[in-house]
Amino acid sequence: MAIQTFSSGQTLTAQQMNDLQKNDYNQTVSAKTTSYTLVAGDVGTHVQMTASTATTISVPAATFAAGDSLFISSQGAGVVTIAAASTAITVTGLSTTLSQTGGGTLRFQSSSACTFFSGAAAAQYKYHVFTSSGTLTVTTGGNMQLLAVGGGGGGGFEIGGGGGGGAVDFSLGSGENITTNQTITIGAGGTGSNTNDVKGTTGGTSSIGSLLTALGGGGGGSGTSNNANNLSGASGGSGGGSSAYGFFTAGSGGTSSGFLAKNGGEEGVTASLYAGSGAGGGATVIGGNGNSATGTGGTGGAGITATSFDANLTSTNFPTTLTNQGTWGSGGGGASYSTNNNAQLASGGTGAGAGALDRSAAQVSAATSATMYGGGGGGGSEFVSRAGGNGFQGLVIIRYLSTAGIVATGGQEVVTE
Repeated sequence: MAIQTFSSGQTLTAQQMNDLQKNDYNQTVSAKTTSYTLVAGDVGTHVQMTASTATTISVPAATFAAGDSLFISSQGAGVVTIAAASTAITVTGLSTTLSQTGGGTLRFQSSSACTFFSGAAAAQYKYHVFTSSGTLTVTTGGNMQLLAVGGGGGGGFEIGGGGGGGAVDFSLGSGENITTNQTITIGAGGTGSNTNDVKGTTGGTSSIGSLLTALGGGGGGSGTSNNANNLSGASGGSGGGSSAYGFFTAGSGGTSSGFLAKNGGEEGVTASLYAGSGAGGGATVIGGNGNSATGTGGTGGAGITATSFDANLTSTNFPTTLTNQGTWGSGGGGASYSTNNNAQLASGGTGAGAGALDRSAAQVSAATSATMYGGGGGGGSEFVSRAGGNGFQGLVIIRYLSTAGIVATGGQEVVTE
């Protein structure tokens, strides 16, 4: 029965008294379709999540009292996580996640501590991680969830722009019904340019058959005698940054094309011979523009962390393929140049290459290459070691519930978590 409201002095009937005893078995149901923060009125009710994608039930502090409880269940395909809304409350339990048809009771020991007693184990997935091209061989098909990262772009030459991060695309939550073998393509990292008037190479595209495609990051623009096209960053997953060495020709950052991908940055001053170069765009942040006051290159756009998709995607669980691979699709830093020694090193996003630093012919720091999936290379210097850094290769991950009866093989690392 639904929760009832009684007034002071009201006489209860026998039926009402009997119904009150059934409350634990016939609760008020509150259906949710998106992530939800619990409120005091949820005490004694049934909060039912029906979303097809991953959601979170947040538990706030100072809202519930000792002895309060409510039931939480999952009827949708998306995994439900029960988590503290702030550090002022702790949420414990053998498992704080629910797969479809799972449920449990959230019981409060105090206003700042509660335990989730789940009636089912957390959703357990089997993962196929591809770091090189190959085939997912499907013997028995079913619903699978997909994630792909394109290769990062190479940095530009001679005060070059940073390479863009590879696009990150996914089909999590509802996933795809896959019953046939799938060709897996892993995009290569772009090569940093070592030639004037030649951009860094755009990263390769990663794909899962025709189901999912993640474009490679655009190459960084390179120094040029008088050609804004070569000066500008290339478009791609995330765009490459513009070079600042253009003999008074203005360049532009490359544009992005992808679900998680951003544009590249601009040079520091329009039509300026020496200024900081633009950085490559990242999965979540546009590449930084060069700084005209200091000659410092733009900071590479930020990527996205692996655990933001799935808490299981850690180096502990995947030591072969994910060690030192915590952030994907970051943009490379732009090159820095200043004749008055003001320029500072421009960093890339996490896992991407840093831009070169030129303060004088005797003070040069070369661009570095990316080290994480989909990271872009840094822009090259004006003097020594003028080549841009290389982008890093892409990645594909396929997961499905271990209880779904799916039989499939393939990938460089197969893990059940």
